[in-house]
Amino acid sequence: MKLLAAMRLWRHPGSLWWWFGLRMSALAVGTVLVIAVGMWAYFDITDALALRQAPEETRQEIKQLREDPRGNETRLWTLLERYYNIKRLSPGLTNPDWLMLAVMVIISIPIVILLGMWISRPLSRQFVLIAEAARRVSEGHFGNRVSAVVATPGELADLVRNFNDMTMRLQQYEREVRDSSAMLAHELRTPLNAAMGRIQGMMDEVFPMEQDQLGAVLRQLVQINRLVGDLHLVSLARAGQLPLELDSFPLDEVIVERLEWAAADLAQAGIRPVVSNATRIWLYADRDRIGQVLTILIDNVLRYAVRGKVLEIDAYSASSGTVITVADRGPGVAEAYLPNMQDRFWRAETSRARHSGGSGLGLAIAAAVCRAHGGELECGNRSQGGLIVSVHLPDRASG
Repeated sequence: MKLLAAMRLWRHPGSLWWWFGLRMSALAVGTVLVIAVGMWAYFDITDALALRQAPEETRQEIKQLREDPRGNETRLWTLLERYYNIKRLSPGLTNPDWLMLAVMVIISIPIVILLGMWISRPLSRQFVLIAEAARRVSEGHFGNRVSAVVATPGELADLVRNFNDMTMRLQQYEREVRDSSAMLAHELRTPLNAAMGRIQGMMDEVFPMEQDQLGAVLRQLVQINRLVGDLHLVSLARAGQLPLELDSFPLDEVIVERLEWAAADLAQAGIRPVVSNATRIWLYADRDRIGQVLTILIDNVLRYAVRGKVLEIDAYSASSGTVITVADRGPGVAEAYLPNMQDRFWRAETSRARHSGGSGLGLAIAAAVCRAHGGELECGNRSQGGLIVSVHLPDRASG
């Protein structure tokens, strides 16, 4: 099996073995052809020089005898011995032809080495760049990227793309850890201080020990518990350990269910949702998790795009699987902020303001759920204003 896999790798046009082997084989064949042509030229020249020593009549006689050497072998050998170097007729190493062949091989060796180095230069250059970038990344410089060298095989180009994707993801994680530390402290400190202050007030008899006061403390603790649970979910998903209960279900039922849950808030905001093309699409996925993603996206519209009065949900089958889009006509997000929208605790202070509420984990959770299904979440601005969020689920998540 390993041998068959190696053969398939060798035969693959984008294989590094194929790329390097093909060029080195061409170099070897070219070298053999050059030596062969050189030896042919050498024989032709030495023969012409030998014939020049003979008179014209003798040269013509030798040429005629060569055309039919069996006709008069004795006369042909006599003439060859007279005008040709007899050593060239001996089969041993004393034959000067062997010396000429050795000279050509010796001359070819450095040329082959130089050409081989020139052919492998893109490979060497690409590996040097990757090694240098890896060293920089190991030192903590996650913003480092590898430039693709022209004329490298497909496998190396894929390696460069994967390496750059890896460093981009590491840079994102580093930014999240750096930025979310302070955000996490704030998000936990605010409800925790409120609960502690309320309890301290009741102990000091500033607040009465009543059901309402205990309910206020409970709400703060519930907020803390929800935040910790959301962080745990994102961590599990990114570690590839988010448990999924896969089953086949119609997508339109989940959309209708989640819209009904938000019906009161949508009606209060004056938003009448529009659903398109969701019928007859079945998914093989975790129904509750996909519903959770839809709830997060609907909640984002309610928080940040109420003024647009638009909520459009669309679904369609693509070559890669199923795509679900949730769009609004709100303020949208600046293009520079789009890559950061899936970061934990991210909020753009302009269009996604803090006073709108939320922990900043919604899109991070939605993206984590999508990745757990083997898909992805994409955010972009609509051409006529507003935000569009696309949920891409692969074929294995569609029935």
